Amino acid sequence: MEITRPAFLEIDLNALNFNINQIQKMVGDGVKLMPVIKASGYGTYINQRLDVLNKFDIVAVANVDEGVYLREIGYEREIFVLNQPYESEIEKIIKYNIVVGISSDSFADKLGEMDEEIKVHVEIGTGMGRTGVHPYKIERYIERLSSNIKVEGIYTHLSSADIDDDYSKEQLNSFNIAVDKAKEILGDIKYIHAAASNALINYPEARFNLSRPGIILYGYPAADDTLEKIDLKPIAKFKAKVTFLKTVKEGTSIGYSRSYITTRESKIATVPVGYADGFRRDFSNGWEVLINGKKAPIIGKVCMDSFMVDVTDVEDVKVGDEVIIWDNENITLDDLADRCGTINYEILCTIGNRVPRKFV
Repeated sequence: MEITRPAFLEIDLNALNFNINQIQKMVGDGVKLMPVIKASGYGTYINQRLDVLNKFDIVAVANVDEGVYLREIGYEREIFVLNQPYESEIEKIIKYNIVVGISSDSFADKLGEMDEEIKVHVEIGTGMGRTGVHPYKIERYIERLSSNIKVEGIYTHLSSADIDDDYSKEQLNSFNIAVDKAKEILGDIKYIHAAASNALINYPEARFNLSRPGIILYGYPAADDTLEKIDLKPIAKFKAKVTFLKTVKEGTSIGYSRSYITTRESKIATVPVGYADGFRRDFSNGWEVLINGKKAPIIGKVCMDSFMVDVTDVEDVKVGDEVIIWDNENITLDDLADRCGTINYEILCTIGNRVPRKFV
């Protein structure tokens, strides 16, 4: 995609390949990777890159429409929907040959009314408190499935693999009980998976024969100590350009609600990124960006489409100069997340679709 807007998310494909290799090395050759590419590849648009997706036999998405998109751009391998879909989506599941997670009786019954074979993974609820079959009810659940439903996988999600060892081990124990029961009924199961990013790193026993790297695939830590355990390279940088410059007098109000009043004659740069692009109002008045190698503060409130920066102390600023919102070195994605009291996932996933992605 040609970049015409003076703001973009730069995606480093070499860094992505490095991360894939590091993760595969950690889990070993006997474990397949199922990259989690939901939410437009965590906001990176990696889900649009067949050259990346075709490195894997199976990929994971959050919902059926994300799977349909992959089929429409030409991805022919397995697509797994992590969350049980809606009954209204069953026709799409069949038409586009999508594998889905299931855990409710009613949805399974609806699948059983179809004439076509439908491939599923059964989700086990081991303590996430969200969805899933109770581990001790797995035998009943599998035995009531109609003959057109082919169980190709069984999976769970560890809710606290970054902070609670005892609870995570309890979840794994419950999952193993369910897996053993399922194998008694089904024999060999193609895919057994319980390891998202934190579990993949912290619990080798959770990797089974398939693991689900998410945020670490994109090079960002899943927990405070992630980068002590695996070497990763962040793949995304958020950049923009100065589009307007002006010099104003002391006492000039900047932005909405007059939340900032200049205390000296000041040089002000306008940057064409705002909260509609995922750059939140939390960054108003004081958060810094990098221009010409020097940090400069945002002044006034972040607008829907732009923000203003005091560049009085930055030498030789001109229209067209690069503005670094994060570069993973001087300003990191986690720095932005800390400012907002959130996690790096949220900042990355919510960069808006008005921001072009530039692959390098």
